[in-house]
Formats: sequence, structure tokens, C-alpha cells
Amino acid sequence: MKDPARSIGPKMARLLEQIYPELDSAVLSSMVIDAFWPEGMNRRQRGRVRGNGLWSQKDALLITYGNSIIDGAHKPLDLLSDFLGTYLDGTLNSVHILPFFPYTSDDGFAVSDFRNVNPQLGDWADINRIANDFTLMSDLVLNHVSSQGEWFNAYRQGQAPYDKFFFEASPEDDLRDVVRPRTTPLLREVEVSGGIKHVWCTFSHDQIDLDFRNPEVLLEFLRIIRLHVDNGVQTIRLDAVAFLWKEVGSPSIHLPQTHAVIKLMRLLCDFATEKIILLTETNVPKAENLSYFGTGDEAHAIYNFPLPPLILHAMMSGNAQYLRQWQRGMPPAPMGCAYLNFTASHDGIGMRPAEGLLPEDEKQKIIETVKDVGGLVSMRTMPDGTESPYELNTTFYDAMSRTFEGLDAYHHARFICSQTIVMSLEGIPAFYIHAMTGTGNDHDGVEKRGMNRAINRHRWDYPSLRKLLDDPETRHAQALSDLSERLKIRQKQAAFHPNATQFTVNMGDERIFGIWRQSLDRHQSIFALHNVSNTEVSVPSAALNLIEDQHWVDLLSGATIDASAAELTVAPYQCMWISNQP
Repeated sequence: MKDPARSIGPKMARLLEQIYPELDSAVLSSMVIDAFWPEGMNRRQRGRVRGNGLWSQKDALLITYGNSIIDGAHKPLDLLSDFLGTYLDGTLNSVHILPFFPYTSDDGFAVSDFRNVNPQLGDWADINRIANDFTLMSDLVLNHVSSQGEWFNAYRQGQAPYDKFFFEASPEDDLRDVVRPRTTPLLREVEVSGGIKHVWCTFSHDQIDLDFRNPEVLLEFLRIIRLHVDNGVQTIRLDAVAFLWKEVGSPSIHLPQTHAVIKLMRLLCDFATEKIILLTETNVPKAENLSYFGTGDEAHAIYNFPLPPLILHAMMSGNAQYLRQWQRGMPPAPMGCAYLNFTASHDGIGMRPAEGLLPEDEKQKIIETVKDVGGLVSMRTMPDGTESPYELNTTFYDAMSRTFEGLDAYHHARFICSQTIVMSLEGIPAFYIHAMTGTGNDHDGVEKRGMNRAINRHRWDYPSLRKLLDDPETRHAQALSDLSERLKIRQKQAAFHPNATQFTVNMGDERIFGIWRQSLDRHQSIFALHNVSNTEVSVPSAALNLIEDQHWVDLLSGATIDASAAELTVAPYQCMWISNQP
């Protein structure tokens, strides 16, 4: 007899009743199933049991645009495939290709056609080829679409169903509490077949927000997820999902219906025969970000957004106090869930996640130091009309070129230390292509493209990049080599499974950020120590509680560690992975 608690129907009906209480949940359930499993496709009879088997310590992710590498002759996706196979095979097993669809602005995040690959990048066959060799993540830009795309053009002409696809409001509405990451006006006036309307634009006036109060919008995105999955995508990144549901008079962020939509998508993924992982992109403070795990029934994975500004501060200040305090208070991911850890991405280094974690004067020191390295600062409008720093725009490699005290001789070592912290923590590590290649700030890109984020979105000429990477004396080759070496060591350690036990270790010196990882079977322990300062530090070995009758070795240097020694000496920016299983 089928267990109703394990079947999809009752759960789906409850979620649809939360999202669309005025509609028939039975009819909607049938429509949802038809959208996600068209033409009689098979699904699991029971939902996938939550566990730790969706990922392992072998997983590490590259973040890249489809055209981060170009040569003017070949399709960029072909070049990306060659780069992955030539330089990252055996180092990283996953790749996140940022929006690879036709678009009109925001480097792909104003999608004009969700069903086709941008012909300037390649085609679906090129996406399939990469998906055959690497676990592929794609973007579901579900909050908004391009103002020049087919959907919005049909809306303006009053064509069903698109005439009810976009969120409308009035300039007379109370919109004071709306939370936004931009300074542009929220509403855009447009002329439609029935007169003048004002449409909601969370991000820009070329990115028109969709109205998920219309279930047809949700159904269309379920069909798009199916298209991604059928083309080899295994991880779906829900872009800007926190803003999905709007209500006039509310902050229009993190609303209950948004969480219910994610739960519905998770339910469908759990009943899919394919492995599908949902990742939410919510660049917000800690508690709000953690809420997207739900009770283990929402996102499979969430970005660890406080990590970039906290690591940045630790490396610039030479003090891991705030990083350690935050990490000590972080809960382990729920069963069946994981963190995605990173320092650098296609966006800037978000400052909102640092709210409540870094004092204002420390945040200001970061901002001034980023400016000193040639970085930029992007602002957002607060409800009272004032502006506040939203993100820092710089490559992480250049951000590591100086500390609060100024320039020194440790630029490269400081950068490698910052990335090693990402590898050590509970969760799945992710690395932006411009971190892997030691790319500097692209000021020409900012000038040519007129946006701050272009500083961190350099497009490499592939022959030039290959020449640099093939010369071991260049910083680009050294960054790739050093990070690759550590990632290859990491993927062999059971204690670095994304859900392996983690505790923060107090070494008695704020210059050392230490954590203890233990494998799920409890056989391997790794004490990961990171000196975030430019000074040598000696710490008491007793703080690690190394078992004396076991053999301990630093996996990074190969050095044997004497468990009975009184002290451990850690060089400037040195990292140690002290393990009982060399």
C-alpha cells in the first residue's frame, strides 16, 4: 500500500494551497506534474530520502561566464570546454556557466529568450558536451526578464498569457519598505495596448519583474527547469529568488509564498529520477540566508554569503576574530543540505551579509583598502532615501595585494591562504575563474562598459591566457598551480566531505583561524590552521588535542607533526591540514 506521507500528491497540494489559496489545488497539481514531467515521463514513486550522498569531498566548482575566454575565431563555449579539459581536469569536477541565453543587459541576467543558447556563445550541443564531462550548474533567472524580450513585448501588446505575466503597481502605492539592491527608481512607466502601466523593476528598468501570483508564470519556469535538466544540467541556481513574491506595502523580500515556491521546486526535484540540486542565491544577512534551508525541505544548498567579506577582513586586518566568531555560531547544514563556500564570484563582494558581523569602523577600513587597490564601491538605496554600500567591486586577487597597513611582500601567499580557508570549511568550495587565473582589476572594462562590476568580469584572449598559464613564472600560472595542487589533495580526504563534522578551534591567538573536521565514519580528523597575518605565530599544540599514539602529518607540506611538542610554529599566511591519515 502506498504511503501517503511519501507520495507527491498531498505534499504538493498543501504547498499549492499556500501559494494560491483561491485556486483549485487538485487542478494545479495536475498542471504542475504535466509541466515538470511532460508526455508521460517517469518519476520516482517515493521522494528521495534526505542524506549526504548528493555530493562528496571530490566536488569543487568553477564559476565562469560562457565568454570569459574568447579568441575571435572559435565559439566561446568551445574554448571554455578546452580550458576545462586542459587546465582543470582532475582539479574541479563541476562548472557553473553564468546565464548562457540571449540577453540585453547585465551580462546575461536580463534574459530575452529562456529556451535557446546565446548564439554568440554556441548552442545546446556545446552545453551538452560540457555537461558530459563536468557536473553542470545553470542559472534560472526567475525574478525578471528583459524588457526587450518576447514575453514583455507580448505583454505590451496585450497578448495572453503574457498580459498577466508582469507585476504592476502604482506610483501612489506605499513602496517605502521595499528592499532593493539598487538605486534606480522601482517602477517603470510603460505604454501598453490598454494605456499606461507601471511595472516593477527590482534591479534595472531593462529587467522587468514577473508576477508569480499568476500560476502560469510558475508553470512556465517548471518547463524551463525541465529543459535545463534534459540538457544535462544537474544544479539549478535560483537567481535573486528572495525577491520573487511581491506585495505592495511590504518589504517584498523573503515572503512566505517565496519559500513555498522553493519548497514546491524541491519536492519536484526529490521525485525526479535525475539528480537535481537546487541552489538559492540570496545575498542577505545570516539569518535570512539560512532561512532558505527551510527545515531541510527548501534549497539543497545555499551560498555562504558572509564568508567573502569576513575572509576579506581577516586577511586585510591580520585578525580572524570576526571570522571565528561567525563560524563558531554557524549551524551545520541540515541533513540533505550543504553550504556553497566562496570568496569571489561574477558579482562584487557583498557587504549586506556582513551586517551585524563586522563593526562599522571595520567595514569602513575594508572599503578604504579596496579603494586603495583600485577597487570600486556600489551602493543601494535605503528605505529612508539614503545610500549604503551594497558591494565592493574588485577581483579577489587584487584585493589581497595589501592589508590595512599597506603593501607588503605577501600578496600571493595571502591570496592562496584566503582560498585555502574556502577549501577547509564545511560545504562545497567554489572558485571564480578570475581567482583561479589570478586576474587583476579590469579598469578598461569598467570604462568601456559603464558598470562597476565589469572590473571583475575580464574577458581573456585565450592565446594570451594560455601563454601566461604555460609560463610557471607568471602569477597566473602560480595561482592556478597552487590552488589546483591543494584541491587535488583535498578531494582525497574524507574529513573534507561537505557534511563532515566541523568545530571551530580556539588557538589562543586571533591571527590563527582553526577548525577541526572529522569524517562521517569518524576515522579521519583534520585540523585546518590558517595564519591570516604577515607574522610568524607560535601556538600551543595542546589546543589541538592531537592523540599521541597516532601519526600526524601536515598534508600540505608533508611534514610530520609531533603530537607531544609544546608548540606549533606557523609562518606568515601558512596553512596546515594536520591529519591522522596521511
